[in-house]
Amino acid sequence: MLAYLTRRLAQSCVVLLLVSFVCFVIFQYLGDPIKANFNPQDLNAERAAELRQRLGLDQPFYVQYVRWLGRAFRGDFGLSYRQHLPVMGLIAERAPATLELATLSLVLSTALGILLGLWSALRPRSLSAKGTMVVSLLGISMPTFVVGLLLILAFSILPDSLHAWQPLVAQAAWPAWLQNWHPLSWWPKWPSFGRGQTVMIGGWRSGLLSASGWQHLIMPIITLGIFQIGVMARLTRSGMFEALAQDYVRTAWAKGSGATVVVVKHALRNVLIPIVTILGMSYGELIAFSIVTETIFQWPGVGKLLLNSVFKADQPVVIAYIVLTSLVILALNLAVDLIYLALNPKIRYG
Repeated sequence: MLAYLTRRLAQSCVVLLLVSFVCFVIFQYLGDPIKANFNPQDLNAERAAELRQRLGLDQPFYVQYVRWLGRAFRGDFGLSYRQHLPVMGLIAERAPATLELATLSLVLSTALGILLGLWSALRPRSLSAKGTMVVSLLGISMPTFVVGLLLILAFSILPDSLHAWQPLVAQAAWPAWLQNWHPLSWWPKWPSFGRGQTVMIGGWRSGLLSASGWQHLIMPIITLGIFQIGVMARLTRSGMFEALAQDYVRTAWAKGSGATVVVVKHALRNVLIPIVTILGMSYGELIAFSIVTETIFQWPGVGKLLLNSVFKADQPVVIAYIVLTSLVILALNLAVDLIYLALNPKIRYG
């Protein structure tokens, strides 16, 4: 096991070096950060040369990369060209919003997806099981931005539109009960932008300790997790079909074991191995690719920071984001391999 961990850590270091190097190469041809982040009216040739020298952009590519690499090993990813603040500070300020959103979305999608997959596998011919598979396929097929816009339309714009008709009714000579009647008074209305009220816990700004924070989380969580629900449901369903047909499950039924023991202890335990694989990759994807969801709902996370940095050619922020995201994904993959050992003791790593 120690040899395996050492080998995986060495591979991870090589991957991070390659990722950072490719990022540096790409950004040499993606616009001039000086022109993108400074006022062109105040930027003459002399001023531009001074800024390049101060930022180290006048040095050869390999010199810039080696200097950046030396600072990165100490946790220093430089200053943002656009905001003139430490990159790690900017990312750390916005990371709690993205991590809370991604974590809650993963927990919800995993729990709901597994339950729906189990139900559709145990009752495959029921109408509810067939409807579950149709809904899961719809969730997989619909783009994230479409889901987000539909949620905003249904739970933010529509309630306001329904309330707008009441003044027109009040002007008419209609009964009082009709003037106070609302056709969808039970319909929920959720905020469609921002993070709501947040609370500082040490250096962590959380929205989970206020009712406003939870209300602002509802639509982003659904938008980010709807795809994962469909994937988990279909993966669990197909895995349960295969597991329930195995001899050891039939033996458990023949011995008179209860349905809970057979399904959870024998069948679901083996189904969880591919599910854990998907979970490791999904969490990294939710963190790395939450840009669309954060943009739609104006969520102040690192995804929105990345999008703004790309538009402004803010190279230090983009490179730091990509490298740190790669580090998170590599750590999650390693954690998944270790969880395999707990789920199936027969697995051994050389």
